[in-house]
Amino acid sequence: MSAEPIIVSVPLQDSPYEILIGSGILSLAGELAAKVVKPCRCVLISDEIVAPLHAPRVLESLQSAGFEPHLLTVPAGEASKSMAVVADLCDQMIQLGLDRKSALFALGGGVVGDLAGFVASIHYRGIPVIQLPTTVVAQVDSSIGGKTGVNSPLGKNLIGTFHQPRLVLSDIATLSTLPERIFQEGLAEAIKHAVIADEPMLALLLDLLPLDRSSDLSSLIARNAAIKTRIVGDDEFETKGTRALLNFGHTIGHAIEAVAGYGKLSHGECVAIGMIAALDLSVRLAGLPQDQAERVKKIIIACCLPTSIPSYIPIDSILAALGRDKKFDAGAIRFVLTKELGSAFVTDKVTLEDVTDAIARITA
Repeated sequence: MSAEPIIVSVPLQDSPYEILIGSGILSLAGELAAKVVKPCRCVLISDEIVAPLHAPRVLESLQSAGFEPHLLTVPAGEASKSMAVVADLCDQMIQLGLDRKSALFALGGGVVGDLAGFVASIHYRGIPVIQLPTTVVAQVDSSIGGKTGVNSPLGKNLIGTFHQPRLVLSDIATLSTLPERIFQEGLAEAIKHAVIADEPMLALLLDLLPLDRSSDLSSLIARNAAIKTRIVGDDEFETKGTRALLNFGHTIGHAIEAVAGYGKLSHGECVAIGMIAALDLSVRLAGLPQDQAERVKKIIIACCLPTSIPSYIPIDSILAALGRDKKFDAGAIRFVLTKELGSAFVTDKVTLEDVTDAIARITA
């Protein structure tokens, strides 16, 4: 590893852990994991694209630290977040002799992290999981906070659990291997964090664009991880409303993703479109100055992310998907809006008519 990693602590009362961010950190995965999990028979879950790139050095590191690792791969893409894949992985783990004293390592992006985290939460009623995120979206957001889950044909992430990792190792060197589109989509989550909690980061992002994937992004990743950590620490199980702020752009974004068909638009692309709708609603209903909304839109465009809903996606289908979203509470839409950049709030005052109008205004 080229330099000491940046450490972000997640100070949860019952399950505290650390996020280590640095270049080359995957080569130390076994040594670092052994500090929080006793070396044991374990499984490394990855996908068919990421595994050839990064699994060999993780497996070697685990073996050197006394673990007995087995590699299991799934097809790349959102379609792998299904109960059928979960059942297959659990069956393979049982056949490999993994029991409640075993551990699971999740190597990949958000899909692998969510899927493997869910498998860890239910295998023998729960085994430790160590997250090894390899994409921007996973390093700044999805690997942190313990939300796991898979998709239903009726909606995204409707089947899941809370299962905190024992450790998160974010190796920024993996970002240089990402296709351009996958790299860019993760920036949507960074923009979201800036809008809801860190307005100065918008200027930082704009100055950095276009991002050089070979540069040291540790500080940017750590800044986002700290935001996510702070919000999760205040509301681990999303019972206070604070954690719901992380859903800015996701309410409509998830609906678009489900209706388009998982994989046609990436998660980050759908969140970007969802943020455009949320900014529109914030201007109309919360008093967000129009120039602030335009400022965020400018950064979304600079990140090569979409700002409108493709015309082939029916508005009625998006609205139907919204009705099945977890963010509905007693039939009311719990929507995240912002009055000024750097802060946000959850409201149930956004009507279906408001959402319909917002969607219509951003449909291509």
